Amino acid sequence: MAGSGGPLSRSGLRGREAELEELQTLITSVARTGSGGLALIQGEPGIGKTTLLAEAVSRARAAGFSVGLGKADELHHIVPLSSLATSLLQGDPPLLSGDTFGDLARHHDQRIWLVERLAEAIEARAGSTPVLICLDDVQWADALSRFALQQLPTRLRTSPVLWILTGRREPSGPAEEVLAAATGSLPTITVPLGPLSGAAIGQLADDTLGTAVDAWVRDLLDGAGGNPFLAVEMLAGLRTVDTSTEVMPARLVVGVRGRLKSLRPDTLRFLQMGAVLGRRFGFDDAAALCDRPAAALIPALEEAVRAGLLDDDGEQLVFRHDLLRQAVYADIPPSARKALHREAAHRLVAAGRPPADAVPHLLRGSLPGDEEAVTLLRRAADDVLPVTPGLAADLITRALDLAPGPGPLRFSVGEQAILTLTRAGRNREALSAGDRLLADRPPLEVFGRLQAALGGTLWTMDLTEELRRRTEAALGVGGATPEVRARLAALRALALSRGRDLTAAREAGEGALRDATAAGDREAHVLALSGLGEIALNAGENALALARFAALSAIDSVFLPEEIVAHLHLDDFGSAERLLPRAAEKAGTTRQAMLLWAQGQHDLGLGRLDDADAGFATMERLENEVGIPVQQVNGRVIRSRTALLRGDREAAREHLAAAREGLAVRPNPGNTAAVRFLEAVHAEAEGDTGLAVDRIRQVQREGSFMRWRLLRDWVDSAVRMSLRDGNRELAEDLAAQAEAHAERNPSVPTATGVAAQARGLVRNDPALLEHSVELLSASPRPLARAAAYADLGRVFLAAGRKDRAVAALAHARGAFAEAGAHAAAAHQQRALEGAGSGGRRAAGAARPVQGWGSLTASEEKVARLIAEGHTNRSAADALVVSPHTVNTHLTSVFRKLSISSRVQLANLVRSLPVH
Repeated sequence: MAGSGGPLSRSGLRGREAELEELQTLITSVARTGSGGLALIQGEPGIGKTTLLAEAVSRARAAGFSVGLGKADELHHIVPLSSLATSLLQGDPPLLSGDTFGDLARHHDQRIWLVERLAEAIEARAGSTPVLICLDDVQWADALSRFALQQLPTRLRTSPVLWILTGRREPSGPAEEVLAAATGSLPTITVPLGPLSGAAIGQLADDTLGTAVDAWVRDLLDGAGGNPFLAVEMLAGLRTVDTSTEVMPARLVVGVRGRLKSLRPDTLRFLQMGAVLGRRFGFDDAAALCDRPAAALIPALEEAVRAGLLDDDGEQLVFRHDLLRQAVYADIPPSARKALHREAAHRLVAAGRPPADAVPHLLRGSLPGDEEAVTLLRRAADDVLPVTPGLAADLITRALDLAPGPGPLRFSVGEQAILTLTRAGRNREALSAGDRLLADRPPLEVFGRLQAALGGTLWTMDLTEELRRRTEAALGVGGATPEVRARLAALRALALSRGRDLTAAREAGEGALRDATAAGDREAHVLALSGLGEIALNAGENALALARFAALSAIDSVFLPEEIVAHLHLDDFGSAERLLPRAAEKAGTTRQAMLLWAQGQHDLGLGRLDDADAGFATMERLENEVGIPVQQVNGRVIRSRTALLRGDREAAREHLAAAREGLAVRPNPGNTAAVRFLEAVHAEAEGDTGLAVDRIRQVQREGSFMRWRLLRDWVDSAVRMSLRDGNRELAEDLAAQAEAHAERNPSVPTATGVAAQARGLVRNDPALLEHSVELLSASPRPLARAAAYADLGRVFLAAGRKDRAVAALAHARGAFAEAGAHAAAAHQQRALEGAGSGGRRAAGAARPVQGWGSLTASEEKVARLIAEGHTNRSAADALVVSPHTVNTHLTSVFRKLSISSRVQLANLVRSLPVH
């Protein structure tokens, strides 16, 4: 049989014509439309995923794409962003320079910040050429790369960026997670690769051995099961055999294991050590595991390369296919594998390699009681905690499993495990781990430390009464160090901040702050200031709350959002505006969402309803991304009320439903009161004042502190509901509440103005309502002023003072309309028409739902900037908002305009008439 020895490079493409055409269609679409796309090639090992990917890359390059191609590795997945780095740093030219990537990687503790900067860099490249980013074997991607891959395709959907991933079929695996995150936002396809047909395998044989392939060879290839890689390995073996006679190949060495058995023992041993180290490994590392000088193993390396088992890229050795590595690895007895992994970890550490290189081996080979393994796992968990807390939790949990029985090391690891699991949002695991450690009867000093560590867990779980009970018990038994006692005291004050006796809570907080200062413990200091800030807010003492949060942010800038919100409670929007850019520069992983909460409160206060709604929507998305849903219920409550002001009843009901769902997950008093108040607003909108008043009573029963937290700006609405239901007693109580709040904040125009408004409503007193309007003229909150003018207009109208009524109602209508509260503006318009003086109608009351006219003012600004060529970042800088908020606006713009790319947006804007 003539063996032409033709190239095998196309072997994986035989029988893949349909799949290749599907990829070609997507490549063409991305280049033509200027919008993004994503393809996932799936199949078993050796089925041809990498070969198909290579052909897609070749075609994309021919179509003018700038390409980044990388590969994830099974044993090298601990280093954050290492997998995606292989895609971004390879290419001609690379998508990112090494310097740029290094600068970004230094900020990897800010996960959301990092993804946004990566998006900006890729977006900039896509502005001049379409971009293809490929990652082979995505199932082994590191946690941060997986996180980025779940965000970036959607973030870059309006730019010509195509993503092609390959992976094994794993339900709910990394590949499916990435695909699910992108589905619905950009074109996505899944390209499943099954076994090749018999005809395709025959063509593959023809490619390799020539066209006169004997029948027995074709029969032999049936054993490959349609797997092209296995078939190629069989054929490669046949090319070295004399096939002039039709001897059945029972004696013939075929397949991967057959090829391995033909190697010299030294070479096989060398390959086995390499297989333990991973698909890519260092020659010196493998030689060290063989316990041989590197020079003595050069013949083994040469034989492995000649046999087509290894490639040498000049820096590392690489198994030509992972099936080859797996075949070598599978032939090592399981007990020997564990021992070799332990040895590999020890040698890597001894050679000065970072813990991340040794950890994969520790996870496979460590035994209980291995203190060196415990130490390395703890170090690795600390390293990755800021950016991949879930991975850190897995590592520290493994370290806790390995730590020897009750003793100092186990308790120390346990404390770290509690903190790490809580940071990862795995609170029940943290509480369970802590209680198991406490059941071991640790020394009193350790008992206090463990209870202090569990304090954050209990607070996050809203178990404030349990937090109070545990901290008091730990303080009562004594034995804790001054630092731990200060933390326990601060945690107790934090728990008391949710109780009814705020005087006792304040005394506890001030005592905790003194203890923290005396002990010099930073963590206790932060906890004490946090508790005192919460207590001041709950007592309605806004100036004191600001002082506490300003002191807190001076210690740690990640608390700047709390300081910003405290300024807003004092109507100090100028200071808030100065702090927002500073906070944006310093916000960390879990604080980006909190910063958006502060920005949303700022925009809401200034009557920028569009920006506020986009900010709260973005906040919820970011909280979902990091798995820390802190303000989602409150955000939905505000968005629902805003939707009612704008006249979007359907959106308002959707937000109410989402708020109720969030309340079911986090049924704390604050969330409960917020949702009950929202239900009151909806009941009033539907004409059920009885239900509305019932819900207001429930808010009042949630605790006095909720009166300050929830009703400080909305008490006028609650008073009006009560009066419409004829419940004067409740209205009086609410007005007194507003007056008490004003007494606590006499220099805050909104507080004093709303108090006068509430009392004026109860008394139906035009003079008091006029006074409220005068007080609120100094307030920066246009919606509060508009509501006071509307109340004044109605009272004047009822008193027959038509001219004064019309002036007040017209003022309210204009303020509501300017803020985008079109339903509220329309209500004032109807009141004016009822008074016989309709005047001009409020602009924008009947906005369409599709087309350019459906865009809000903020969306139109974003659309025009993007059409001019701005990136999200530069548009955000121009509008003084977050790039995340620009992305939210842009998503809405593309949906309303039924377009999918920036190119289409630019063309549409150019076609608009010039005004």
